[in-house]
Amino acid sequence: MVNISLILELTKRDFSDRFAGSILGSIWAFIWPLVSLFIYIVIFGKIMGGKLPGTSEFYAYSVYLTVGLLPWTAFSNSIYRSTSVFIDTKNLISKIKLSLPALLIYIILSETITYVISMGLFFIFLFISGHPFSSRLILLPYLFYLQQLFAFGIGLLAATLTVFIRDLKEAIGIMLQLWFWFTPIVYIQDILPEFLKKVMIYNPAHVIISSYRSIFVFNDSPPYGALIILTIITHCIILIAYLLFRSLEKDVRDLL
Repeated sequence: MVNISLILELTKRDFSDRFAGSILGSIWAFIWPLVSLFIYIVIFGKIMGGKLPGTSEFYAYSVYLTVGLLPWTAFSNSIYRSTSVFIDTKNLISKIKLSLPALLIYIILSETITYVISMGLFFIFLFISGHPFSSRLILLPYLFYLQQLFAFGIGLLAATLTVFIRDLKEAIGIMLQLWFWFTPIVYIQDILPEFLKKVMIYNPAHVIISSYRSIFVFNDSPPYGALIILTIITHCIILIAYLLFRSLEKDVRDLL
């Protein structure tokens, strides 16, 4: 059974605990994204002079980089933190009867808050800089929903197995690092060898991030076919993860 009030309280506590004891408190939730955006936009866009082929817009590469890094950060943090969520909350699990998969929701929500703040600041920059907005922005909530749903499925699989294999969290961290560099986030896909370009369509992160870029950078439609396939795959992963968890739930609770 999902205890909604508990999930919301855990989300609030998780977000506030990041800055507990600091003088500025929750203001840091705005300072960190602001600093990150400054690095992406000013350092990469102006000082390093990064530009995209086929466009003369001064901040084109900065926008390209930002709309790749912000979703990836929320996505990867959700997976990595979910990996050990059962272990991290074992004291709570032993005291309160609740649905263990629901614990992943508070991590997803906490990362969503950070993402929304970052994207809000990013939209302010786009508006001030006169960046054109496309009507396709209406797809933005679905893209984020899909990526976090995919992260939930992978996270539930990892969280279940990590109870039995504690080293899995470190392995997931390494996998995410490799996944990051395998996905064209800080570089242009055109620099890849031809065989890597062909297999990139099988990279879920690339499908999602290229969709963001189609909307923000290239004023084009995202790959709808690939998104439909990824949506189906995502729900299959969640089903498999849930069935695996249910088959091992008694052992998971006993080991915790």
